[in-house]
Amino acid sequence: MNQLYQAMHRIYDAQRFPLGGDDEVMSSTLQQFSKVIDELSSCHAVLSTQLADAMMFPITQFKERDLKEILTLKEVFQIASNDHDSAINRYSRLSKKRENDKVKYEVTEDVYTSRKKQHQTMMHYFCALNTLQYKKKIALLEPLLGYMQAQISFFKMGSENLNEQLEEFLTNIGTSVQNVRREMDSDVETMQQTIEDLEVASDPLYVPDPDPTKFPVNRNLTRKAGYLNARNKTGLVSSTWDRQFYFTQGGNLMSQARGDVAGGLAMDIDNCSVMAVDCEDRRYCFQITSFDGKKSSILQAESKKDHEEWICTINNISKQIYLSENPEEIAARVNQSALEAVTPSPSFQQRHESLRPVGQSRPPTARTNSLGSLGSESTNLTALSLDSLVAPNTPIQFDIISPVCEDQPGQVKASGQGGRRTNPFGESGGGTKSETEDSILHQLFIVRFLGSMEVKSDDNPDVVYETMRQILAARAIHNIFRMTESHLLVTCDCLKLIDPQTQVTRLTFPLPSVVLYATHQENKRLFGFVLRTSGGRSESNLSSVCYIFESNNEGEKICDSVGLAKQIALHAELDRKASEKQKEIERVKEKQQKELSKQKQIEKDLEEQSRLIAASSRPNQASSEGQFVVLSSSQSEDSDLGEEGKKRESEA
Repeated sequence: MNQLYQAMHRIYDAQRFPLGGDDEVMSSTLQQFSKVIDELSSCHAVLSTQLADAMMFPITQFKERDLKEILTLKEVFQIASNDHDSAINRYSRLSKKRENDKVKYEVTEDVYTSRKKQHQTMMHYFCALNTLQYKKKIALLEPLLGYMQAQISFFKMGSENLNEQLEEFLTNIGTSVQNVRREMDSDVETMQQTIEDLEVASDPLYVPDPDPTKFPVNRNLTRKAGYLNARNKTGLVSSTWDRQFYFTQGGNLMSQARGDVAGGLAMDIDNCSVMAVDCEDRRYCFQITSFDGKKSSILQAESKKDHEEWICTINNISKQIYLSENPEEIAARVNQSALEAVTPSPSFQQRHESLRPVGQSRPPTARTNSLGSLGSESTNLTALSLDSLVAPNTPIQFDIISPVCEDQPGQVKASGQGGRRTNPFGESGGGTKSETEDSILHQLFIVRFLGSMEVKSDDNPDVVYETMRQILAARAIHNIFRMTESHLLVTCDCLKLIDPQTQVTRLTFPLPSVVLYATHQENKRLFGFVLRTSGGRSESNLSSVCYIFESNNEGEKICDSVGLAKQIALHAELDRKASEKQKEIERVKEKQQKELSKQKQIEKDLEEQSRLIAASSRPNQASSEGQFVVLSSSQSEDSDLGEEGKKRESEA
């Protein structure tokens, strides 16, 4: 019965949506079908109504009313039978020896009630079963009869509406359909040829990492979209990589997982920093850090081209170039300015010489506008020669050399201290005492090393600005986006670069050797300092090296911290010198006191010796009485010395 109901329901559903004239395509393209469609629609509507009344109604009534009634009576009869069995069991357990009239009456009454209920339910149930045999025949015949009557009526209406004019119209439409089919076959052949041509032309794109010479990197993008692998930490050391679709929208980086209707905000990339990183031995990884340094995300691109384009795009968005009217044109101009801002060449020096005032000699002064900003030039050029700051063709170091491999200039390493772990907060974990443990100041900053180079001067902040400009320009020219992230520990003794993963000290800069430090005047994330060290071929020659770093909007804080450390170190040095001077005075006083005490002791010994000599020179009256005085060897020696002293005094 359920199968028959489902079959009838499918027939009815097929007629519930008759052809209508509200389709825009049908109405606009095939206007001649409008009258025929309306007639057919009315016929199908009549057929649908007849099927609902004559076919669906009887079978639905039989299914929902009669069959449901039988199932309900069956359940009631089963419950009554179970109650009767329970009552019979209690009646059978009545005691033969100890009869209780009250209990016997209750059990007997229970058996009577349950048996009567079972009998009544059984009669109704059997009556319904007998009636169902007739209803079953009716339920099987009525839907089929209604279906046949509805179809016959539908066919009669169709035969009445069809005529010769309609048959000719349908023949013409069939011919038009064949023409459309032939046009479709021709278009399919053309599309197949186009597909083959595209497959041949797109063959290099199927490679995950295409040749960069054939597909150059576009560094002027301010919008980009594509699939990236995002790193998600699942524990202290474990992580997972999820592939998601990323796209930029204004100053935001959006992400959309597979199956999502729309994308969500992944990170605000206005004023952010982006750099290439090494992560879990994966290629083409880069890290995006928000402007406040509180949020960072590590992503992986599919190819080197995508890797560089994503970094360049995020860099352009970070500079808010997308807010201008022609963002790609401005990005191209900024990148071109970066390519031109190389280490000073003769033409570059001649341009500066031509802009200097003639016949005036001004002392070197600090520039009011930094030259380290890409895409802009200072309008107030000073008479300070660039050659006096940085020598032409000076090599630039873009990475931190491990202290195990090579000694970095300015690094002071004690014996057995090359690669030991350092607690950045000055706490000692073992028995050995840290060299910065007694320092009053301990401040930790997150920095990224941009580069370092040797400079000629260390007495003017312009040397830091010029070094920033040259290092940033060199990075842009050579496509160097990778930066080493470290922890910079500022103490009263030194500056330390500590590996954030292993806590191993990478570099140590003695604080007295840091002679100059400054932050960029426009980009507060950039800062640098000049380290004066002994270098060159002879140890007596002093060389100056400028180190440039990028921080999370903490350049001024770091410079203030270094200045505070130098002040504390200066006061500590003054206190130490004053303490040493006081100790020297106390040592002199103590020495004088010792000499005075020694002189007094000598005078006392001389008096004692004089007394003994005087006593020994008296008449020996005690000999007659048998008494005598025995002098010890020391006393005799002292008396001899006393006599010699008296002789010297008499001679004098």
